[in-house]
Amino acid sequence: MKVVVTGGTGFTGSHLTRRMLDRGYDVTVLDNQKGLFDDEFKARGAKIIYGSVTDEKVLDEALEGADTVHHLAAAFRKVNMANKVYSEVNQGGMRKLLEVAKRRNVRKIVYCSTQGVHGNVASLSQNPPVPGDENSPIKPEDYYQFSKHQGEIVAKEFVEKEGMDITVLRPTALYGPGDPGRFLMLYKWVARGYFPFFGNGKVFYHPVYVENFVDAHELAAARPEAKGQTYIIADDKYYYIKDIVAMISEVMNMPCKFVRLPFAPMYAVAALVELLYKPLPWDPPIFRRRADWYRQNRGFKIDKARRELGYEPKVALREGLKITGQWYLDNGYLKTR
Repeated sequence: MKVVVTGGTGFTGSHLTRRMLDRGYDVTVLDNQKGLFDDEFKARGAKIIYGSVTDEKVLDEALEGADTVHHLAAAFRKVNMANKVYSEVNQGGMRKLLEVAKRRNVRKIVYCSTQGVHGNVASLSQNPPVPGDENSPIKPEDYYQFSKHQGEIVAKEFVEKEGMDITVLRPTALYGPGDPGRFLMLYKWVARGYFPFFGNGKVFYHPVYVENFVDAHELAAARPEAKGQTYIIADDKYYYIKDIVAMISEVMNMPCKFVRLPFAPMYAVAALVELLYKPLPWDPPIFRRRADWYRQNRGFKIDKARRELGYEPKVALREGLKITGQWYLDNGYLKTR
């Protein structure tokens, strides 16, 4: 069986690519840039095509003979990226992909969206907290999240009008070996011995270990009842951010103190720095979206995925954090004190 993984050289995509190779599938990876594991994938027989999902010719080559497409390629969050780029890739690229997939008679498409389409889950501020689900309000907080939801709308159109078999997955906060983003930042703060926490500390965060998410991709591709459905994919629990940081400190055996600071001054500084960096080609060291992380709640039920996909997160947070931290150490991203 031929499987295509778009965005297959990136963090999440590389885990999915490796799983598909482990299954013995004929794997084609489409990505616009090289990744850490390209040589490994090529040595194992994967075909890697470097190009954009907005390029119909490239898509036509990648999808020839494909049975299943796992669509993870996206214009990801960059502070100074123009909104039109997000639209062209995350919405326009989705449409082009599905047009080519229809012409190529692809059996199944699994689309990686994001929990971010729901924005802040206000019900988690209630007492007791009420987690969100697939039916929570759609209220993206930035244009990236908005454009990912626009991709979902395109997928729904092709399901309803063309009868295509498409499933949408909305992962929560992905982490694991190879993660270059927010979780690496958490580990680096812990390694310094202190963690700055802005605000009251009562903010929920919902991780999903990357291999758990890969499990969900496989299940979504295999289950006929997943056609046209959308699923939140997460680990079985959500946590206060401070508890995740404390667990990292524990599993890494790196004592870490919390330094509590007021939110409003930090947010004002973030807005100013973001403005100053606007004409520059680099991302600012702090910006409003990163600041919002300290005050926006994320936490969801995964009942639907459990019931319809048979999804069950196999790797719990403590184990996942330990595996991830060891990978950072082994690959020079993190140093012990």
